Amino acid sequence: MSTVTARSPLQGIRVPTPAVDPATAVARARPHVSLGETVSQTFSMAWRALKKMRRNPEQFFDVTLQPLLFTAMFAYIFGGAITHIAGEAGVKSYLPLLIPGIVAQTVLTTCMSTGAQLREDMEKGVFDRFKALPIARIAPLAGPMIADLMRYVIAAGLTFVTGFVIGYRPGGGVLGVLGAIVLAIFTGWSLAWIFTFIGTIARNARSVQGISMLILFPLTFLSNAFVPVSSLPAALADFVKVNPVSHLVSASRDLANQGMLTSEVGWTVLAGLAVIVIFAPLSVYSYKRHM
Repeated sequence: MSTVTARSPLQGIRVPTPAVDPATAVARARPHVSLGETVSQTFSMAWRALKKMRRNPEQFFDVTLQPLLFTAMFAYIFGGAITHIAGEAGVKSYLPLLIPGIVAQTVLTTCMSTGAQLREDMEKGVFDRFKALPIARIAPLAGPMIADLMRYVIAAGLTFVTGFVIGYRPGGGVLGVLGAIVLAIFTGWSLAWIFTFIGTIARNARSVQGISMLILFPLTFLSNAFVPVSSLPAALADFVKVNPVSHLVSASRDLANQGMLTSEVGWTVLAGLAVIVIFAPLSVYSYKRHM
């Protein structure tokens, strides 16, 4: 007796398998990264950035040459003119005003490179590899910024050393100088989050650098970093007084010259924390969206 087997109409038809994104698969396999792992991964990324700096020593040219050139140039060009107008004796009387301002300017201009370097790595496809790894999304962003702290320390330290060589004697002593350096580094690190965010949305590294200079240079030079506020026109003086860079410069002067923790220090720290709270999440969100 023969048996007839019915053939299914779906037999022999291949059902297409949906493509699986590697990053999505990794995220589903491990959806949560603990705080301890986030910290460890961030420092691993910082170590990677430090090794990259060691292999590219030209990244230290700006933080080694700029403090030397700017301190000497502003001291003997602006200093001579300002002390002559004010009737004060010698450039040394200008240095307590200038050196903390140069420290703030040097650290803040140094932090601009964070966004440009981030954009370069994204263009080279380095972050495509990071996206497929089971790591915290903030680690590839925060790691290089932690490594940049070394550049800020070099820039601020060399500025004070150069000032000491040409005659600056900080009245706040060693603790006051260290406090001014730490405050400038913290402010630079917090503002670097703004440039990191710009690095995630700009089209290329050149655009990042141009936008960063457009933001930071007016804030730096339209401040009390190089001249007393009393010497400015009324309208410009009103802007300088509310300029956040002016608060940083005033706080650095209070620490370095007098060794005092004034309200300017508190406002500077508060502004830095506000920038981190706003732009760190924005940077991570934009990074995830554009990758």
